[in-house]
Amino acid sequence: MNLLVIAKAPVAGRVKTRLCPPCTPAQAAWLARAALEDTLAACADTDAARRVLVLDGRPGDWLPDGWEVIPQRGAGLAERLANAFADAGGPAFLVGMDTPQVTGRELRAGMQALEHTDAVFGPAEDGGYWSIGLRAADPAVFARVPMSRVYTGAIQRARLAALGLRTIDLAPLRDVDDIAAARAVAAAAPAGRFAAALAAIEPEAAAA
Repeated sequence: MNLLVIAKAPVAGRVKTRLCPPCTPAQAAWLARAALEDTLAACADTDAARRVLVLDGRPGDWLPDGWEVIPQRGAGLAERLANAFADAGGPAFLVGMDTPQVTGRELRAGMQALEHTDAVFGPAEDGGYWSIGLRAADPAVFARVPMSRVYTGAIQRARLAALGLRTIDLAPLRDVDDIAAARAVAAAAPAGRFAAALAAIEPEAAAA
């Protein structure tokens, strides 16, 4: 089973811009790095045969050993998701970098579910989705699905059904998209790198 993480390199001004304000671009990038590190650590707590980082940008010292890196391809997120599955080949379970509270147990559950169905779908509480798995790559899954909208998840789930794909739904998770969500996610996983990074900058961010 392929385990994919789709992410942006944590570069100030390019990631987590909705955290600004109260965060500075540098603080937002620090939080993005911590979220990515937590996500990669959760992936390490799985038995995935292949771990692939689908990256927009360049890898840094935050990337642990054992990961294959492939570049994101496509003009928009929908196209990039389709290409990620095509480039991976074979069954693949994909997660983003916006849910640092995700656990290895949750990832294993998604991968195991995919062994018995055509697709798995993990909705996000903001209306998007935190994970998606496909037994076989199919660009039709993502074609004309509007991304980054409050209804993205509903349309994506409906597309899976319209294509006749047997789909198992996973438990919802909350994305880190603004400072309120960041605080909630940190509270849900207080021992993680993300929570520690937020705690370190929160007084300065609050003062700003």
